[in-house]
Amino acid sequence: MTTSFDRMWADLEPLGRDATTGGYRRHAWTRTDHDLREWFAGECAARGLELVEDRAGNQWAWWGDPDRTPGVVVGSHLDSVPDGGAFDGPLGVVSALATVDALRAAGARPAVPLGVVNFVDEEGARFGIACAGSRIITGALDADRARSLTDAEGVSMAQAWRDAGRDPAGLGPDPEAVRRVGRFVELHVEQGKALAVAPDGGDDLVDPSRAVAIGTDIWPHGRWRVDVPGEANHAGTTRLEDRADAMLGLAAVVQSARAAALAQGCVATVGKVDVVPGGVNAIASRATAWLDARGSSEEAVRAAVAAVTEEAGRFGATTALESWTPTTSFDAGLLDRLRGILPEAPLLGTGAGHDAGILATHGVPSAMLFVRNPTGVSHSPAEWAGREDCNHGVAALTAVVTELCAAAGPEPTGDVR
Repeated sequence: MTTSFDRMWADLEPLGRDATTGGYRRHAWTRTDHDLREWFAGECAARGLELVEDRAGNQWAWWGDPDRTPGVVVGSHLDSVPDGGAFDGPLGVVSALATVDALRAAGARPAVPLGVVNFVDEEGARFGIACAGSRIITGALDADRARSLTDAEGVSMAQAWRDAGRDPAGLGPDPEAVRRVGRFVELHVEQGKALAVAPDGGDDLVDPSRAVAIGTDIWPHGRWRVDVPGEANHAGTTRLEDRADAMLGLAAVVQSARAAALAQGCVATVGKVDVVPGGVNAIASRATAWLDARGSSEEAVRAAVAAVTEEAGRFGATTALESWTPTTSFDAGLLDRLRGILPEAPLLGTGAGHDAGILATHGVPSAMLFVRNPTGVSHSPAEWAGREDCNHGVAALTAVVTELCAAAGPEPTGDVR
């Protein structure tokens, strides 16, 4: 198990890594994405798993026939945010494949089909919609809207598909692919530091009982676009009192997001801006900010956004909702089973969105496992999980899959490299 994990991790490590920052740029439907998909396909072929793609391009590798009976699926995604960390997504995919290895080494034969999935475009880094692959197949993201989404270079998703040798006309909901998923368990690196903090408040980086947590729910979260108007003019000759500078409104939006989040006990961030005309010596005629807000309470999040909207309105800005996901609670019956299998594992809610949440919202019984992150940092090269904790994660996932797929079933062919 450890040997296969280490070998797979070493193979993945250089793909999409920026030599200067040490971060990853694994964006959907790029050459790097193609190389990641080929890596996944090769690993599945080596294990004798049957690889199929759905109408969004998600990759599913099956041990057994999910068309006879829905199966248990594990896995995550391989794409990243700009300059992201190595663990967000790939840890779940590699751990899922290592779990297949552990089952085979133990002579286990699943009584129900076992699937390993690589969801495409989970981060939304290129086209702006997170969990695009799972949203498209469940119908949560309209296919026409998906095709029309554009990246920073103005390339649409439809064109990106064509550039990747695919027909974008085929993109769309895939109820058959979803129907094959009886239960989904996604293992993921923790995107915070809760597991690295002991109950007494001190650091705890070695307690094996805190290496893996069971996810209970995903906090409500949304993204808003704020457009701030202004008037272009010369930065050196225009009197201050004559200026309509969109950057002043942008600054107010950024500041109010922090203040409103503090007041409401949630989190809010302006992490992306676009300024027109964008010249050093030009007053901005327009500034656009994208606001991300999340929290354990939907009311708190909406109150924070309302406060930001009010402040933005003082500068003539408009605020528009781009995406909203309410609280996502994972399947109660599946959570009970995980708690029985992993009785020492802490319970943990998360403010990060995941494909497991999209499937859960669609009615697929879903759950998550989180592996301790001692840095508490994610979406950054500083994101981390120690190898011993990764092994604990594989062991926990193997125990869960063994229980959910108990008894005898078909044996796959193929040799693990």
